[in-house]
Amino acid sequence: MLKILKKEGFARRGEFVTPHGTVQTPAFQNVATCGAIKGGLDAYDLKNIGCQVQLCNTYHLHVRPGDKLVKELGGIREFTGWKGPVLTDSGGFQVFSLAKLRKIKEEGVTFASHVDGRKIFMGPEESMQIQSNLASTIAMAFDECVENPAEYRYAKASCERTVRWLIRCKDEMERLKALPDTLNKEQLLFGINQGCTYDDLRVENMQRIAELNLDGYAIGGLAVGEPKEDMYRIISAVEPYMPQDKIRYLMGVGTPGNILEGVSRGVDLFDCVMPSRNARHGHLFTMNGIININNAKYEKDDTPIEVGCNCPTCQRHSKAFIRHLFKAKEMLAMRLCVTHNLYFYNTLMEKIRYNLDNGTFTEFKNKYVDVLDTRI
Repeated sequence: MLKILKKEGFARRGEFVTPHGTVQTPAFQNVATCGAIKGGLDAYDLKNIGCQVQLCNTYHLHVRPGDKLVKELGGIREFTGWKGPVLTDSGGFQVFSLAKLRKIKEEGVTFASHVDGRKIFMGPEESMQIQSNLASTIAMAFDECVENPAEYRYAKASCERTVRWLIRCKDEMERLKALPDTLNKEQLLFGINQGCTYDDLRVENMQRIAELNLDGYAIGGLAVGEPKEDMYRIISAVEPYMPQDKIRYLMGVGTPGNILEGVSRGVDLFDCVMPSRNARHGHLFTMNGIININNAKYEKDDTPIEVGCNCPTCQRHSKAFIRHLFKAKEMLAMRLCVTHNLYFYNTLMEKIRYNLDNGTFTEFKNKYVDVLDTRI
């Protein structure tokens, strides 16, 4: 259930009540693909850096260690030690991005595992079964992720298939909730809006999935190489057709600037691997812009990544030390930098919420939207 506390233009300040805790929105979900953040952070680290929602990957956990094993061990929250809400994506994106050989039929998709090459079949029912075994707070519907740009005719057919798959996901989830051994009988289901960069397909698809009265709605298939202006246009086109009383999630987005633009267009939830991936290469976010810690100018710099930052890394270590760790190929370099970047993202969302609470979000956005994405 979403409770809207305040609005500024299209931007929304809310509280999203879930079976595993209340999420203050807008919020950024920290991506723990296989149950941990790449770069050496675990669930307990996430709590210390302000994370509200952990995002795990259905496909990867199905392949290894196996969703049935996770169920046997109490579900993904018990397995990882993260006690707050967990969102699992459907596996759809991984099926279409990782699998070199795949065959799409109405029933679902047959493809080869990227780990050992074994043949896997996944359709709406299988995705729901895996996510039920994981016992996540939020399950994402199984959809087809179409490449951008895509031919209009194929994109339209894909949208129609995705709606049919969504109906099957909803039916299967209801069946699973009725089983006696289901771990999370209150699991939430989000539908995903598709339609590439075609406004009419996006709007029509949103209208159709909104009729299903799901727990939340996501915009998928963006931030996959299209110009950011196209992404912003699509969000604005779809927003009027998204239920006002349901949570909205922009999948796989993005940079701090993308997030500010998304919030201003009515988005509540975000996720992206960018802060952790960039951190592992020494690219660090600050309120003044992005720095590359590998640059020679930081060799003797005894100041933290960002003066005034309260993350554990900035409280303890200097740029010079962190740069040294990268040059020495020490694993600690990645851990320290991932900690900082995720803290930065979670704190940025706190600042967005604060400014929405105080009616100053537009001013805050205009001040930082370009600065945050600029390389220093």
